[in-house]
Amino acid sequence: MSFTKKERYDFNDLVEIMKFLRAPDGCPWDRVQTHESIRSNLIEETYEVIEAIDTKDNELMKEELGDVLLQVVFHSEMAEEDGAFNIDDVIHDVCHKLVIRHPHVFGDVKADNSEEALASWNDVKMKTKSQKKQSEAMLSVSRALPSLMRATKIQQKAAKVGFDWADVSGAMDKVDEEYCELKEAVNNGSEAEMAEELGDLLFSVVNVSRFIGADSEKALYDACDKFTERFQEVEKLCEERNIDMESATVCELDSLWEEVKK
Repeated sequence: MSFTKKERYDFNDLVEIMKFLRAPDGCPWDRVQTHESIRSNLIEETYEVIEAIDTKDNELMKEELGDVLLQVVFHSEMAEEDGAFNIDDVIHDVCHKLVIRHPHVFGDVKADNSEEALASWNDVKMKTKSQKKQSEAMLSVSRALPSLMRATKIQQKAAKVGFDWADVSGAMDKVDEEYCELKEAVNNGSEAEMAEELGDLLFSVVNVSRFIGADSEKALYDACDKFTERFQEVEKLCEERNIDMESATVCELDSLWEEVKK
């Protein structure tokens, strides 16, 4: 089969190209890969899609979505070689899931807005996964997720059964409490105690983000960008005023930082 003369490719071509690359006379690199060896590739490609979305770059998003799709096909091909499943099974399962979890579209359940639709989805999800307790739903949250995202999902599941603050003030008070406990651990505790209290503080901050409608992962992402931009401005001021950053005092640098903030 010649893939070099086609003017336009489709999904079936992608599947066949991957089979060809994994064949004995295909690509030596592709042939030796395993689920584990390319595990990080899927993570990297997913984040590159996110970057394309954030920058509103449609051409880049098209390219990066293709790279994610390639990873799906790659893993499916390796699974088929192992006799586990193939790409058709993957597509069947996700289509079946969409139909089953949308009874408000494909069945007789009523959902007049997005909140009711989401509640319907979650109800069906718990039933299909045979989850009777909310803790079982919490345990089903992937441990491989970024921790801020995982914390949000776990808290949302606890909130579904009323295990939540009445409003943001309760969540804010918990932040104060956890901060004091971290401060005490820093002054008197071991490294393990300090790490534990730091985790509790971060978890409580995520709780606040839920109440104010902020995405904690995105908020920290933006904070990293803001810090980097301000640091660059501090560097520029140091260059303009012939200040050596490495020998400057903390007070001098903090003064420059405040100047940049204003």
